[in-house]
Amino acid sequence: MRHLLLNLEAPLMAFGGETIDNYGVIRDFPAASMLTGLLANALGWRRIERERHQRLQKRLVFAARIDREPAGDVRLTDFQTAQLNKKDQGWTTRGIPEGRAGGANTYDAPHLRYRDYWADMRVTVALRLEPAADAPTLAALAAALDEPQRPLFIGRKPCLPSGRLYQGDCYKGRTALEALLKVPIECKQDAPERVRLLWPANEGANGVPDGVRINRTFQLTDERNWQSGLHGGGRQVCDGTAPVGKFGHDGETREDEQP
Repeated sequence: MRHLLLNLEAPLMAFGGETIDNYGVIRDFPAASMLTGLLANALGWRRIERERHQRLQKRLVFAARIDREPAGDVRLTDFQTAQLNKKDQGWTTRGIPEGRAGGANTYDAPHLRYRDYWADMRVTVALRLEPAADAPTLAALAAALDEPQRPLFIGRKPCLPSGRLYQGDCYKGRTALEALLKVPIECKQDAPERVRLLWPANEGANGVPDGVRINRTFQLTDERNWQSGLHGGGRQVCDGTAPVGKFGHDGETREDEQP
């Protein structure tokens, strides 16, 4: 089964989670909504094309692997102040808009916020679309990632990729997890012996490959309602680990075949 391989690598990356008031937290793995937005941006879609985004998100099936853990295993927190004019407002989880106080020439109440980032991290993603024949196809996504209609970023606009996103196709593996296991991994001598993974729980109905260890199965809220702009959809996922030596056996990556 054909899977598209993505390399997510940048000096700073942000896999956003639930925002709590003015605190923008991050997760360890990319969200379904983030990948949807990344692909849609490459295709040149506009954010008002909500049905297109919703359909693409629904078709996404992917697994992710942390090839390189964040530098220092810490989150970098950026403290930001946004100067709002009288008409600008920032919404909070209390359901009350936060504006600015003071007169026209004062800066008495800036909008304060905190944004987390991962530094010097690398993640590999294996993804497919179901149904595969519907537009856009994997071939269209691959072409768009190599010649995107707009500049691409990984999570937030400051997070520009440091290399090519599209890394070819994997034709081995019945599931996204199996496809990911066929992709070789580059590890430094001081790298951990086991690599962290995330994959759809419903793809493990017949068990997981030998050597893969499930740490937990849980409901992940990483889908966006593109009509309202809010996150509320969830899916069952597994997070676990696999030994470094498990990756890259009997795999092949090819870019010269069409689905």
